Order: sequence, then structure tokens, then C-alpha cells
Amino acid sequence: MINPVNAAAAYANTAARAVNPGEGAATGPSFGDVLEQAAKQTIGTMRKSEDLSALSAVGKADLNDVVQAVTNAEVTLQTVTAVRDKVLSAYQEILRMPM
Repeated sequence: MINPVNAAAAYANTAARAVNPGEGAATGPSFGDVLEQAAKQTIGTMRKSEDLSALSAVGKADLNDVVQAVTNAEVTLQTVTAVRDKVLSAYQEILRMPM
């Protein structure tokens, strides 16, 4: 799951470094690091859902765990899709800006 607090902190950190280069360089993770961590968490959530679904198919997993994992994967996928849509929208807005 993407943690919006970490993403906002990384964004603020990056913005502060752009205004005051050299300051705040070691105060927290970079925006890229936050995105990388979020991507890894997303992949982990999806893999867990797939693994539990496969175990369920052969009768080796608890149904409640499977439902919870699939629900988590669904919410994660919806979040990733929403973030992707916002990034694309922001990119298109930047392209429309006059030079």
C-alpha cells in the first residue's frame, strides 16, 4: 500500500532541496526512494494474493486469508491506477503550459 504521508514528506523534502540546495539532504528518503518502496510493496501484495489463491485452489489455505489478500491486492491495484492517472494528468498539464 502506498503511504501518502511518506510520499508527501518526500515531495516536501525534494522541494526544500530545490529551494535551498545542500540543506535537508539527509533528512529523509528521496521521492524516488519512496516510489521505489511503494512499488516493491505493491508487488509484494500482489504476489501474496497470487500465492494464497494458488494454495486455496489445492485446499491448503484458509479462505479468510485468501479473501483478505485478494481484497488487499484489489485496493492496491486501485491505488496504483489512481496514482498513474494523476501522474499522466499532471504530465499532460505540463505539456500544455506555454513556453
